[in-house]
Amino acid sequence: MNGIIFLRKESVLQERRELNVRAKNDIGNIGADVKIRQDFDRYVNNKRTRPFFIHGDSLGVLKQLPSESIDCCVTSPPYWGKRQYATKGIGLEKNYKLYVKSLVEIFIELRRVLKKTGSFWLNIGDSYKGKKLLGIPWRVAFELTDNHGWTLRNDVIWNKVKGGLDNTKDRLGNVYEHVFHFVKQEKGYFYDADAIRSKPSESKVVNGAIVSATGVSGVRYKRQIELSTDLSCEEKKNAFQALENLLQDMRDGKLSDFRMIIRNQQRTTHSDSIKVSGRAKELKDKGFYFLKYHPNGSKPRDLWDIIPEDTQKRKGHYAPYPVDLCRIPILATCPEGGIVIDPFVGTGTTTLTAMGFNRKSVGIDISDEYIQISQNRCVSLF
Repeated sequence: MNGIIFLRKESVLQERRELNVRAKNDIGNIGADVKIRQDFDRYVNNKRTRPFFIHGDSLGVLKQLPSESIDCCVTSPPYWGKRQYATKGIGLEKNYKLYVKSLVEIFIELRRVLKKTGSFWLNIGDSYKGKKLLGIPWRVAFELTDNHGWTLRNDVIWNKVKGGLDNTKDRLGNVYEHVFHFVKQEKGYFYDADAIRSKPSESKVVNGAIVSATGVSGVRYKRQIELSTDLSCEEKKNAFQALENLLQDMRDGKLSDFRMIIRNQQRTTHSDSIKVSGRAKELKDKGFYFLKYHPNGSKPRDLWDIIPEDTQKRKGHYAPYPVDLCRIPILATCPEGGIVIDPFVGTGTTTLTAMGFNRKSVGIDISDEYIQISQNRCVSLF
């Protein structure tokens, strides 16, 4: 995992004491509530990025945190009906409707503690009841967007590449889950697109001609312009000049790559209606247009091929998600030095990733065992 840093194994017991806070969220336990808030305020004002763990019920803990104090949330709640490793908490409800209701209550409170510029990334799996696939991810998403003010910006498909053990004989095997990106407000939320771009390959000079990383040299486009019967002489002249200007930008390092669309030569990338497409109008008026690659590289797509962690390495946890699943959400939607929260921290993947990218993090879990696992991951060498 590029960019992740690790702590040296020094004074491990002391580190664990500093990382952990015991928060018993019993109804009416005002002292514990006050301590959560005090410890959180102290953590925020500390420059160190080591995670802050809170042992307690997610909803109860969130209610004690100040409004608009968190930059980003990345979390993966337990599946419904699949928790064989716990006797309490989310995922053990009698039916899926109660499960959805429980999650929504938590995410309403989460919205309060997020800053106006904040983002919420939710990895959530589906479940079956008998032969029926329940559609739980979308039930949660629609409830949040229709009734509780969240805006859904992306539905990322996490392709797990390989599926788990599936002995069913009358349906396809499942190899994907949803990762929803919600924002608190439609405009003005923090998003660093350049932080997550794939760096472009460098162009090179071949036989005296500039050639892009994908082999674009302009020779083919020049030939198509020259032989075109759909361009006027004036349009051909303008197309040659515009193409040369772009090739010069590549020589100067201002552009990494491009594509040229010439009237009736290439497959168009837009609607044919000039009323709805500026490119259609440009093609009609000029006879050509360019698709310019971003100089800082291409942005990620909404299909992520990431192999899950081996569950055998995280004894006691049903479905730990991989560090790579947290990388883009944290880099894109949490500013450096900001705070990431995971209300179902489990084995601590979110907090580990946040620490590696110089972000503070808060991990909440109802299981004391998982809090211990998370601490161990953050203070030990890997």
